Amino acid sequence: MSLEITINPVGNIQIENERFFVSVKARYREGLRALEGFSHINILWWGHRADSSTSRDTLIVEKPYDKSPDIMGVFATRGEIRPNPILTTIAEVIRVDVAEGIIELPWTDAESGSPIIDIKPYHPCSDRVKNVGLPDWCARWPEWYEDSAEFDWGSVFNF
Repeated sequence: MSLEITINPVGNIQIENERFFVSVKARYREGLRALEGFSHINILWWGHRADSSTSRDTLIVEKPYDKSPDIMGVFATRGEIRPNPILTTIAEVIRVDVAEGIIELPWTDAESGSPIIDIKPYHPCSDRVKNVGLPDWCARWPEWYEDSAEFDWGSVFNF
């Protein structure tokens, strides 16, 4: 079965003077209504810097994390190398300006210019699981989003 999928980016990431923003295109700004009050959002974005035929065809990566197995399938990673470089980030919201189409964030791992595919409010009832199982190689990573800022991620990644 052949299926054509069209993705219309709703905006992009802007990083200016160490300040981080989601900039929403004018035609999608009304979609920001009532987002105020949510402390966090899920951002789905396109890993445009890794989008190539080679990365899209890569299904196995070699030891991307320090204590991971030597060979991993891309679906066992959160990296940008994958058949469709759709990435996700949870981000804290500093402010929402519907009229200007701006969501200010304290930080994001998306790069400036990264196309935003979608924005969803973070809901603990659907975005959090009580009894999560993890393989041993990543079981010592931070349990909570807030703790990840202090974690030495450089000691974990092999890229």
